[in-house]
Order: sequence, then C-alpha cells, then structure tokens
Amino acid sequence: MAAAEPTHADADALDLAEVLAALGHPARLEIVRRLASGEEAFCGEVVPDLPRSSVTHHLRTLRESGVICQRPEGRRQYLALRRDDLERCFPGLLALVLR
Repeated sequence: MAAAEPTHADADALDLAEVLAALGHPARLEIVRRLASGEEAFCGEVVPDLPRSSVTHHLRTLRESGVICQRPEGRRQYLALRRDDLERCFPGLLALVLR
C-alpha cells in the first residue's frame, strides 16, 4: 500500500488572518515550536499533554490554516511545519513567532 498524500490547505490559499489566529493559541504555538526543526514528527512527539479532543481541534486548526501538513502512515499521523510555504507567502512571520 502506498503512503497517503499529505492533507493541508493549498499554499496559494493561505490567509494571513487565519494563520495568525492559528498561531495565537499557546498550545498551537507550542506545537509549531516543536516542529520548527524542520523534521517531520508523529503527533505523539509534538503535541502537548492535552485531552485527545483538544489535540484533534488544535491539529485541525493548524492544518486548515496552512501552518502544518499532516500525513497519515499506518496508525500514526506525521506532522510537518510548512516553513517554505509560510515564508513564501508571509516573509519573516515564522522568525517573529518563533523568537
């Protein structure tokens, strides 16, 4: 079975207000900081200790806003920060947020 394609918003459809709203929550900002190395990680490695329903909500918000991409593989969900797309659309934003 081939690996599933990543699920995330199209880079051309990224909206600054949605990205900023997604980054405005402390738990989501912590997830982004943990993904800042650029390496893909499964959600158990980067998600703060939160109830499962909260984790689902925060990951969906980050994914739908275009901040992260999520790739299923088997029973795990792998996450990656969309650094290149965000930098192309909003130059310098991540550097400011990740200070």
